[in-house]
Amino acid sequence: MKRILATLIFGVLFLCSYAQKPQHYYVEIKTNKGVITAKLYNETPKHRDNFKKLVSEYYYDGILFHRVINNFVIQGGDPESKKPTTTSLTVLGSGGPDYRIPAEIQEGLIHKKGALGAARDNNPAKASSGSQFYIVQGRKFTEAGLDSLETFRMGGKKFSSQQREAYTKVGGTPHLDGNYTVFGEVILGLDVVDSIAVVRTDKNDRPITNEPMFIRLLTRREAINLERQMAGLPPKNDFFTRLFDSFKSKDYKLP
Repeated sequence: MKRILATLIFGVLFLCSYAQKPQHYYVEIKTNKGVITAKLYNETPKHRDNFKKLVSEYYYDGILFHRVINNFVIQGGDPESKKPTTTSLTVLGSGGPDYRIPAEIQEGLIHKKGALGAARDNNPAKASSGSQFYIVQGRKFTEAGLDSLETFRMGGKKFSSQQREAYTKVGGTPHLDGNYTVFGEVILGLDVVDSIAVVRTDKNDRPITNEPMFIRLLTRREAINLERQMAGLPPKNDFFTRLFDSFKSKDYKLP
């Protein structure tokens, strides 16, 4: 009986070790300049789930980065940009699904370099576009520069110590905080963001040479191994991992 019980306990522990679920959704953005990997925040579930849905439907495949401003952001997500009728003279930036996403603006989610933010028009509720997004490149600020922004761009609102540390050490676009929803961040490929940000553009900030994107969701195993990598651990691809994964869906669902 003890041997059977010990075997059962071992079996449960063994299965638990392979039944791990990722903590976040991750997307891989393939571009002409390389690959960007981004994490979607659980703190902004409406934006997270909408982006995941569109990516799962291949909505972004072939869509262009239509607005690129060095030291600021690279922006895309307008479905009009991948139509055969789109030319270099077409002004982009107004297309998207026929819905908006309610704002999920949070003080702790800031526009540091690599932040994934939701574009929007000037609606008073600050609701986001159904598909357009931007990735922050930004620049580093001095303490004096942040003081100036507080006075002239932020209406006197003070930056937190978290914001000041991020914007002086990593950089970003601090004046966007509180005005747009940040729903993720780049964890690999910031150099790719920099490469796209410096391409030649026209008077509408559209790249002279098209810069398309193709986005996919990371699978359950890819996401688990990425989280292990970020924690300084090796990936799990051993025989038992592959065996267990063969009985599991590559997809996963977060609450």
